[in-house]
Amino acid sequence: MLLPAIIFICGGAILALELLASRIMTPYFGVSLYIWTGILSITLVALAVGYWTGGKLANSRKLSAANLLELYGLMPALASIFIVVACLIYPFTFAALAAWSVVGGSFIACLIFLLAPLVATSAMNPLLVAIKRGNADKQGDSGAGLVFFVSTIGSVAGVLITAFVLIPNMSNFDAVLLVAVVLALLALAVGLWAPKTLKRRAAIIVTAAAGLLAALLLWWQADAYTGRAGTIAYQDSQWRVEASFRSYFGTVKIIKQVPDANGNFRRLYFQDGLTQNAVDSNGRSSTFYTYALEALALAYRPQAREALVLGLGAGVVPAKFAGRGIRAETVEIDSASLQAARRFFNLDEKKTPVHQTDARTFVQRCPRVYDVIVVDLFHGDGTPDYLITRDFFRDLKHCLKPNGVAVFNTFADLQDTAGYAHLLVTLRSELPHLALYRPINPGATHSNSFIVAGAQALAAPQRVTLDHVPRHYEGPLWDMLAAPLPLIAPLFEGGHIITDARNRGALDLARTHRGYRQSVIGFTPPQFLLN
Repeated sequence: MLLPAIIFICGGAILALELLASRIMTPYFGVSLYIWTGILSITLVALAVGYWTGGKLANSRKLSAANLLELYGLMPALASIFIVVACLIYPFTFAALAAWSVVGGSFIACLIFLLAPLVATSAMNPLLVAIKRGNADKQGDSGAGLVFFVSTIGSVAGVLITAFVLIPNMSNFDAVLLVAVVLALLALAVGLWAPKTLKRRAAIIVTAAAGLLAALLLWWQADAYTGRAGTIAYQDSQWRVEASFRSYFGTVKIIKQVPDANGNFRRLYFQDGLTQNAVDSNGRSSTFYTYALEALALAYRPQAREALVLGLGAGVVPAKFAGRGIRAETVEIDSASLQAARRFFNLDEKKTPVHQTDARTFVQRCPRVYDVIVVDLFHGDGTPDYLITRDFFRDLKHCLKPNGVAVFNTFADLQDTAGYAHLLVTLRSELPHLALYRPINPGATHSNSFIVAGAQALAAPQRVTLDHVPRHYEGPLWDMLAAPLPLIAPLFEGGHIITDARNRGALDLARTHRGYRQSVIGFTPPQFLLN
């Protein structure tokens, strides 16, 4: 039973590494098509090479049954060592790879992280088939069907354990090292309990012990090695990772600036490799977009009484609405965001109730209609594709009062406008009356862009008074509000309506996300990115 149990666990390790690779790579390369293309293609290449290599070894006339068993026991030990080596490398190389090329870098990252351990573990399947063939008198498929069945069921178990146990409860770095520990223990079990005919038992035990000790040592010294627990230099200040919140949607980090002599500091809400929000030591937002969303909502609906905010983040925007006596509900799918907002950003759910669900699901069954809906939905470098379709905007329209408005926080590539054209064309197909705003920032290649959209003609925006805007944002904010961008034809040129059934803009949107990721990754400390 030992050998089938090992192939079962190794099957689980293969899928665990795939899932963890996606989580590890996200802060560096974004939530994108490129990551999964790299992971799946490199995984399949590794499995193919592993099966071929294992098959060549299994069919070699120079290798006895005892030799095959020795190789079978050695493979998980080698895989554990390869994983430890990858963990030594990636915290200091993935950021540079992303800054060089998000696409090419993601493929190289997959090679570093996945290729060697997956080749080693997948080679075990044909080796076990050969071992079973040598122990059986008659068996039509030499036991291959059973071996791959057990391995595949192990992969299913690996997915479930990784998704529901490892990811919510451990950092990705630690979880990968745990996989290395398990693989080393499997090899150790072969070395200690395999039949007496095993001639190179000592080699298996030594290799397994080396992998086990290396993984445990790196796990023990992870904070010192990666610097994730110390002070981190960023923006001419020193920072510390104050807390991490893990969920199925990613890791939210709270990063706190070391206070100055007067006790002043900033606190960052950091997710998927990007700063999503920031507040100062008085709890005041230090991000421009929060003031822009509030101002635009009040300018177009000054008498608003009910607001819906899609996307919680740090909870700044709904809190400002509530402070004005507006009933503000929020929709947030990520439990990590909710935990972070409660603990570090003074979220008061009595004043701003939160619906923990998917925004798409919520707008399909809106319990009421709203004067204002703020759409601030980001995952990685942009809004997920299913939240920028005509179908979503149609449901959103039905959540608005007849003269209600939706205010969108979006991100635009100012040099490659194709992706943004798809968004504008799709939005206009359901909410045809638009106003577009961008802060004036000469030389910028990427910019927050704010859209006000309605089913009816937009009323002239009213003058807004905000007494809590930081001084350095006052000029840019009022200048932006005074000068909406003209909706000229080139903004819509080449745009196609995106639907649930068809997205002709997928590659254009992915290119926009890639450009933004590459523009910021070089300025972000590696310790911020390490999950």
